[in-house]
Amino acid sequence: MTSRRRRALVLGNWKMHMTATAAGDAARAIARQLTAARDREVAVAPPFTALQTVGEAVRDSPLLLAAQNLFWEDEGPYTGEISGPMLAGIGVTYVLVGHSERRVWLGETDRVVNHKVAAALRCGLRPVVCVGEDQEARAAGRAGRIVRDQLLLALAGVARGEAARLAVAYEPVWAIGTGRAATPDDAAEMHALIRVELEALFADEAGAIRILYGGSVSERNIDSLMARAEVDGVLVGGASLRPAEFVRIAAFAPAA
Repeated sequence: MTSRRRRALVLGNWKMHMTATAAGDAARAIARQLTAARDREVAVAPPFTALQTVGEAVRDSPLLLAAQNLFWEDEGPYTGEISGPMLAGIGVTYVLVGHSERRVWLGETDRVVNHKVAAALRCGLRPVVCVGEDQEARAAGRAGRIVRDQLLLALAGVARGEAARLAVAYEPVWAIGTGRAATPDDAAEMHALIRVELEALFADEAGAIRILYGGSVSERNIDSLMARAEVDGVLVGGASLRPAEFVRIAAFAPAA
C-alpha cells in the first residue's frame, strides 16, 4: 500500500437517517468488519438521537464517533441545540462544521461556522470544516474564490497551535447526493489550493491538517480518489449507510 504523509480519515455522515436502534445495528456491523490500521482512521456521524447508542456499540473497536453539528456556546438558553461539552461527554471525537446542507437549508453563514470551529476546539473536539462551491460558481470559474473565502472566514482567529486538530472537507455542492463525483483531478486541484491557503495561515503547522473529499464517494471511486497525494481522506454520505460498502471504502487500496 502507498505510504501517506498524513493518516487518512474516512468519515461516514449518516445525516437524518436511522433510528437509534437501526444506527446501533449498523455501527456494530461496521465495527465487526473493521480492522484497525495505523495508516487510517474511520468514524461515523449518526443523528444526535443515536450518538449514545452508537458510542456504546463502537466502544473498544477501531470505529470512532463523530457528530454532524454543534452549537457555538457551551451552555445556555438555546432550545434545541447541542453543545460541544455534551458531545465530548459521550465520547465524540470529530464534529462536522459548516456542511453545505446546513448552509443551504438552515442559513448557516461563514460567521456562524467560525464560531462553531472555535467552540469545537475549545471543547477538545476535532472540527471537520466543510467548504465547497455550487454548480453555478464552478461554471462561472469562481470555484476557487468561493472555497478560499469560506476557508479563510471559517478559520479566522484559530491559533497555529490548534492547526493539528483541524480537518477540512472539500465537498462540491453539485456532487453531494447526485452520484456525480468530482474527478480525482478536480479534487486534487482544489485540495492543492486549500493546502496553499492553510500553509499561509498556519505555516509548518499546516502539514498536519487533513483535507478530505466529499461528494458521491463510493466503492467504485474510492481507490482512484485516495491514489491522489492531495487527498487525505473522504467524507462519505449515502454509501456510509450501507455497512458492507462503507467497510469496503474504509479498506481503500490506492490505485496505481
